[in-house]
Amino acid sequence: MSRASSPEWWPRWRRFKDRCATLVISTGGGVVLFTILMLFVFLIYEIMPLLRPATMAPQPPLALEDVGAPAWLEAEEYGMLTFILAHDGTARFNRIADGSEVKRIRVADAGQQLVAASRRGDGALALGYEDGSVRVIRGSYSYTIRDGQRQVKPELDYPWGTAPLRFGESVVNRLAMGLGSELMAVQFASGELALWRPPVTTPVPEEGLPAPQPSPISLGVQPGAASLHLMDDNRWLVLLTAAGSYQLWSLMEAPVLAAEGQLFSNAEVLTASTLLQGDLSLIAASSAGGLYRYLVTGRGESGRLSRVRSYDTAGVVIDRLLPEHRRRGFLAFGEGELQWFHATAGERSLRAPLALDASATVALSPRSDRLLLVDEQGQVRQWLLENAHPEVSLTSLWRKVWYESYDEPAWVYQSSAASNNYESKYSITPLAFGTIKAAFYAMLFAMPVAIGGAIYAAFFMAPSLRRRIKPLVELMEAMPTVILGFLAGLWMAPLVEDNLSQLLTLIVLLPVGVVVFALLWSRLPLRLRGLLPEGWHAILLLPVIAGLAWLALALGAPVEQLFFGGDARSWVSTELGLAYDQRNAVIVGIAMGFAVIPTIFSIAEDAIYSVPRHLSQGSLALGATPWQTLTGVVLPTASPGVFSALMIGFGRAVGETMIVLMATGNTPIMDFNIFEGMRTLAANIAVEVPEAEVDSTHYRILFLAAFILFVFTFGLNTVAEVVRQRLRARYGALG
Repeated sequence: MSRASSPEWWPRWRRFKDRCATLVISTGGGVVLFTILMLFVFLIYEIMPLLRPATMAPQPPLALEDVGAPAWLEAEEYGMLTFILAHDGTARFNRIADGSEVKRIRVADAGQQLVAASRRGDGALALGYEDGSVRVIRGSYSYTIRDGQRQVKPELDYPWGTAPLRFGESVVNRLAMGLGSELMAVQFASGELALWRPPVTTPVPEEGLPAPQPSPISLGVQPGAASLHLMDDNRWLVLLTAAGSYQLWSLMEAPVLAAEGQLFSNAEVLTASTLLQGDLSLIAASSAGGLYRYLVTGRGESGRLSRVRSYDTAGVVIDRLLPEHRRRGFLAFGEGELQWFHATAGERSLRAPLALDASATVALSPRSDRLLLVDEQGQVRQWLLENAHPEVSLTSLWRKVWYESYDEPAWVYQSSAASNNYESKYSITPLAFGTIKAAFYAMLFAMPVAIGGAIYAAFFMAPSLRRRIKPLVELMEAMPTVILGFLAGLWMAPLVEDNLSQLLTLIVLLPVGVVVFALLWSRLPLRLRGLLPEGWHAILLLPVIAGLAWLALALGAPVEQLFFGGDARSWVSTELGLAYDQRNAVIVGIAMGFAVIPTIFSIAEDAIYSVPRHLSQGSLALGATPWQTLTGVVLPTASPGVFSALMIGFGRAVGETMIVLMATGNTPIMDFNIFEGMRTLAANIAVEVPEAEVDSTHYRILFLAAFILFVFTFGLNTVAEVVRQRLRARYGALG
């Protein structure tokens, strides 16, 4: 129908359809952008609690009768009871809600006075008396539910028996209780230092009589201790003096003095010390406002006390330390204020005014959610605490940290372990490094294959052959990556391990063989070369590649014997110093390369094929060779599309999950070794999501990993688009 004969309503109908299409497309794009924005906001929402500072809220004080400055103070698990131990040996359990007394027990003989106390993570409390005797008690609680309310019944146990243990007549100066109540260290006012193990109460089967009680192991007269600490599952004894010196005793076999030294420099003296949960870290404060973390490094008699971290107290001199029960955190008191630190994160999460008298006693609840203080007037003050994720900081996430039982600082990601004393390690750096490593090796394999194939298919290949080859390559993209990962992990990884020399031989033979074949082909008479239609030359390479693969397999054993001493894997380990894992970066690069190749090939081939024919034909007409035309005209014009193909392929490699999950060892290590594996951000999320407790630090760290992956891919795509637009502006005029 001609324009003149068109109905009058036709232009209006066409404009209406254009507007509807514009509205639908714009709405769809807006919905996509809104969804991405909401995803971004949701990830931020889940991550924000990691950055939330600690809080401290005062509660009404408790009015308890007949309570002076106690020798010991504890809080029960659920914040229902307090356990107060007076110097005269009276143990009292009181309700925190109203201060009423629940139970009172005597843990001292008539006339005995408590002078020292030490508690360990299993709840055992060692009590030292002025007459030189020691008793070990443990508070225990039984719970019942009545009328929908939790009821608690307190008791006292005596793990070492009810009778006090006597070491001598001298007053107990300091004592330390070992983890598990399996060892006790005591120093008397005379300076004598001794070790004591729990009494054996099981009968001897032959005679039916109690076994003889072991005698304490004397370590001789030592300098007066300001504090004693049994560390690392009772393997080490640390004696600290007020002057800041220390003795480190190895207890692995016969007790031996392993090291002596000074904690501080510049004549600083010790003002406070404590062990953190797990008994592997020692925190010590100095008179100059220093606050430091120490670990025992070395083994046996070569052990030493090493300073691994310092904490910023803003110049405040700390005179009291209080460790958390279940985390590597601690409270530091000094100069009328409270500071809350986490040993691993290294940052202060709370600073608040709180004055302590010299005789005041403080206690932290097992869940670190309640702080109790009994002053010299006997008043019990309390605060509710909240510090959900103190172990997370920029230091612990991205920098090297000197973790317990490590010989040096390291980037470590390990979210869980079987031991209760385990210290969670949430370094994101090895995961980010593993993501880049996996994508790099995948692109190293995929990029030359995909781009080379796209160039040949679009510029050199015969159209009839191209119509058959391109759909086959694009069909590879439909293959589930879980299948590729399965084949890579269970079939290709052992195959490569058993035929490592054959693979190395093929890597050398393949490019050399193809070049030699091309050279020989070019030397054939034109009459013979003309028998093959133009653009079908790639078919000739199929038998060549197959023959080279067969030759590599045949030469693998002689090559391995000649160059690698008969074992290529051992040669890699011994001569190159590279560890070899069966599932490594080679396997990931090949498997993930196959997943990425179709994407890069398809986009790049379309970009090259879309270059206007008059450009290439004009170049050829002016005397340029096909190769000069390709490099000087076609590729620059298609460079925006080729670059987009590479960036999209790289983005897919970064976000790939199943292949890296199944074809690597999933070990979060910082090593670019091609023969070792890695763990990526995406694989880590897939592995650990099922075991993450909702709202835990581990749970939110996984959201942080997802956020980092999201930001990385978003930033990568943004940079790619900027570069693509500049390439288009530069070379667009050629079209």
